[in-house]
Amino acid sequence: MDVLRPTLIRIEGRVYRKNLIQEQAHQREEEEEDFCTGPGDCADEPCDAFVVEETEKGFQCRVEVPSPLYKYIIGKKGETKKRLETETRTSISIPKPGVEGEIVITGQLRTGVISARTRIDVLLDSFRKKQPFTHFLSFALNQPAIQEKFLQFKEEVLEKCSKDHGVSSSLFQNPAKLHLTLGTLVLLNEQEIQKACDLLQQCKEDFVDQIAGGKPLTVEVAGVEYMNDDPAMTDVLYAKVHMKDGSDRLQVIADRLVERFVASGLMLKEWDRVKLHATVMNTLFRKDPSAEEQNNPMPGKSAFKERESFNGRNILKLFENFYFGEVQLDSVRLSQRFSSDASGYYATSGELHFS
Repeated sequence: MDVLRPTLIRIEGRVYRKNLIQEQAHQREEEEEDFCTGPGDCADEPCDAFVVEETEKGFQCRVEVPSPLYKYIIGKKGETKKRLETETRTSISIPKPGVEGEIVITGQLRTGVISARTRIDVLLDSFRKKQPFTHFLSFALNQPAIQEKFLQFKEEVLEKCSKDHGVSSSLFQNPAKLHLTLGTLVLLNEQEIQKACDLLQQCKEDFVDQIAGGKPLTVEVAGVEYMNDDPAMTDVLYAKVHMKDGSDRLQVIADRLVERFVASGLMLKEWDRVKLHATVMNTLFRKDPSAEEQNNPMPGKSAFKERESFNGRNILKLFENFYFGEVQLDSVRLSQRFSSDASGYYATSGELHFS
């Protein structure tokens, strides 16, 4: 974990910093590790967050769970499921692996069903946060003029700075995938993808149309900056963006979209404001050209430990004001990670159009 940027957890309006020692302890967990709260961890009180139905045999609660998360409720050799059932005096029915459906909790006591459901929610929340992101909200910057200027930037950097430590052609972004990332999402089935698409359209109606005025946003991409504290040990170099008219409309749209997606539970809040940037060089690309950055990478991942930084001092000095061009942003895309469409950009699962 980066001690300067610790993981933040928001609970009931308060912000807590995640303890580093606890984080290291969790790194030893395997993906299939049994995980269960004890009998006293959850209050057995009625909860308005979900519906508990009364049946002829007692009570029942249904919860939609993406199939990739079933294994965390089952646990090693079914131990987590058995323990949950025993301690809450309920029966938990889980669909077959790979089959999308609902987990059904039944029991003679309403409090037992509520307790089982609450503990399942805790399990799912814990393990969902450990899943690599699958989608992200983006503005595409891959218009031909921008790609051409980017390739010029790459050529000049390699011509003038290739002898600087760590600088090589493998660090540069694929010009067809130049973009601004607003935030990342973990969407594990078609239902969750559809929910994200529906929310995008709701955002269009609620505030995007009013802010954008039904027209594309004219943005200039100019200048470069680095992510970390020492330019001699750079991992990410990005191009800066700003509205040509000097307004903050792009920032407002980005912030409000993330705010709405966080409130829906589809996205985790990482920063108070979206940092609008277009990655042009990234040390992750050195070993994996298809890699994409995550603003808050999970601690302990070897890909981040093994990153070889580069000396970006000369690049920053020589290309501080490099002009990549002007671009018309006409949509926000729900982009799929590790994918490509016919243009070479990320495959689009959903889209919000400005006009």
